[in-house]
Amino acid sequence: MSSSSAATLLRRLLPLAGLLVLAIYFSIRSPQFRTLDNLFNIARQYSVIILIAFGATLVIISGGVDLSVGSVAAFSAVGAAWLMLPADQGGHGFSLLAGILSGIALGAAWGAFNALLVGIFKLPPFIATLGTMGMARGLAYIRGSGRSIDVVTAGIQTLGNGNLLGLPVPLWLILVCAFVCYLILRHTVVGRSIYAVGGNPQAARFAGVDARKVIFFVYTLAGALTGLAAMIEVSRATSAQPNAGTDYPLDAIAAVVIGGGSLLGGEGTIAGTLIGALLVAVLRNGSNLLDVDPFLQMVYIGALVIASVAIDQWRQRRVH
Repeated sequence: MSSSSAATLLRRLLPLAGLLVLAIYFSIRSPQFRTLDNLFNIARQYSVIILIAFGATLVIISGGVDLSVGSVAAFSAVGAAWLMLPADQGGHGFSLLAGILSGIALGAAWGAFNALLVGIFKLPPFIATLGTMGMARGLAYIRGSGRSIDVVTAGIQTLGNGNLLGLPVPLWLILVCAFVCYLILRHTVVGRSIYAVGGNPQAARFAGVDARKVIFFVYTLAGALTGLAAMIEVSRATSAQPNAGTDYPLDAIAAVVIGGGSLLGGEGTIAGTLIGALLVAVLRNGSNLLDVDPFLQMVYIGALVIASVAIDQWRQRRVH
């Protein structure tokens, strides 16, 4: 095996090995960790990050980045919650299904706006989404008047807390979205175009790939997944918080990078992101069970991102 192949194999196996080590460690330190109830709790609680990370995967593979996901989630949640409020409370009385679809649509609209800034106006993704992060957060506070919006729509808890065939509904959503994103990336022309644009933009252009369409697709889909994730959070809390989601960008990008995605673009898989997201979820869940300071957890996740990027840079040097 060549050194470059060994480096690539190591990059793929490390996240899985890390996940297994963490799972074993927390199982030993806290018997509650390995209970079925806790595993289902992980699926419910961290489905939000996992779904957002799927969207972030497509964006990062295309050579972009989206820092606005936390603010977009808050705006989508607050906007949908307002639409579901009864008319006598200033809302529009949307049904549960209409409210969920509205949240997804609001997220997709913000994603399309990000795509406009990046693909048409050629703003650097970091700057564009940093700006929309502030815009979406501000609008969430304005729409909610700085307060949370309680949601009393019938069946609201089904999406985040319900079960289907004995499994949490959020787990089914993770599986369906993972499968769809996998099919897009691995078995469609669009997927090949995403890798091409992120891996070698000039070669992709010469091959006739329209980068603007690719950028529009990945950012809009990422926004829609963020909107869906936001509605799961609304369902779990039966309220929408304008200050929610501040740690979503870090966790989502961490999941992609830890799972083998490259911030340089052109690399990443849905399976890798799922492993990376589960690693982050297990780290947070296990740390909570052991009463580890939440701020210290952020330090751990940040260190994981740095280590993952460092390993990726080392692998890139070995390959080239």
